[in-house]
Amino acid sequence: MAKIESVRALEILDSRGFPTVSATVVLSDGAEGSAGVPSGASTGEHEAVELRDGDKARYFGKGVRKAAANVEGELAKAVKGLDAADLAALDAKLTALDGTPNKGRLGANAILAVSMAAARAAAASAKTPLYAFLRRAYAIKSDKWLLPAPMLNVINGGKHADSGLDVQEFMIVPTEAASFGEAIRCGAEIYQVLKKKLAAMKMTTAVGDEGGFAPRLKSHLEALEVLSASIAEGGYQGQVRLALDCAASEYYKGGKYVLESKPLSSSEIADVYASWASKHGIVSIEDPLAEDDWAGWKAMTAKLGDRLRLIGDDLFVTNPARLARGIKEKSANAILIKLNQIGTLTETVQAVRDAQKAGFATIISHRSGETEDAFIADLAVALNAGAIKTGAPCRSERLAKYNRLLHIEAALGGKASYAGGLAFASPARAR
Repeated sequence: MAKIESVRALEILDSRGFPTVSATVVLSDGAEGSAGVPSGASTGEHEAVELRDGDKARYFGKGVRKAAANVEGELAKAVKGLDAADLAALDAKLTALDGTPNKGRLGANAILAVSMAAARAAAASAKTPLYAFLRRAYAIKSDKWLLPAPMLNVINGGKHADSGLDVQEFMIVPTEAASFGEAIRCGAEIYQVLKKKLAAMKMTTAVGDEGGFAPRLKSHLEALEVLSASIAEGGYQGQVRLALDCAASEYYKGGKYVLESKPLSSSEIADVYASWASKHGIVSIEDPLAEDDWAGWKAMTAKLGDRLRLIGDDLFVTNPARLARGIKEKSANAILIKLNQIGTLTETVQAVRDAQKAGFATIISHRSGETEDAFIADLAVALNAGAIKTGAPCRSERLAKYNRLLHIEAALGGKASYAGGLAFASPARAR
């Protein structure tokens, strides 16, 4: 197999206009692969460390020259001569070289850039599409190819916008579409209906970090009502469901969840979520509770877990160890997967496979600070993840992922099927 010959790095900009790391891995046979690392705004306390320069005179301290230097220095030296196709061995070498539990010495952004770029270079060397190469590299034994259901974030709140809404994301999920292409079509059409509806209400149609609108609505219930009405007006009633990302750690204050200025216990806020779900057909709620409220998560999963997918993002941060605790304690029944939360491709794949084995739904996700890199689209298909979260049908860094999935669907043809509501149907309590 082709060996790694050189590694280059570059400081590029993400979709929020802040620096991030890009790496290019070149192999002995001339094949090469590049990857850009995303960056989050609403980040969990337990995520792997994103190394920033801290020089306030440059990019307000957010520069990544140190991380890029680590790519071209220690990391490049460590991986030179390695078999690029042995992704697990490469990632183990990178993690061991860093030597910290959170990749804080060399930076998870530096390590992930090399991990992703090496995978892409190896796929190019094998003359194989990335999704097919990843499945083979990690010995995933399945002849089924699933195109994930898109979770389109069409109304932004929380840290993603200045709409005044506590809940961070209001999403539409085309669960009943016949194909991924049809799912994107109905999502895009509903997005345009929503835009016209908000304009008629004299609301702004400017968009937030992930392409969703940021209207100054009176309440979360009004946001759900506007979305439900847009689905119906678009002709998709009964075919498209709603989902939320609460990012509740952001409104957890003094042991209470302060929602619309009202302090609530974890039990009380569960009742609020349950009423929203019953009235508006919500299929999943991400981060409904704070990242360390393990007792609350367990109680909420026991209460609502047979009706809803309760997705752990900040709770699990794509970390196999935190996921293992959640599985054991029956906290949540689904996991959000973000490559840069853990810092290597191999650990990410392990988290997905552990979750699937436990009966958890798996959702591959972007970050608010994205690049045009569509790696996660291939990853979702390789792992039969079932769902993908990559923003509204707006802004090219979001559409790059959806468009890549359209290309994959066309390439696979009859070999592939659309996951639709599979990831959200009849969720069982975590085993």
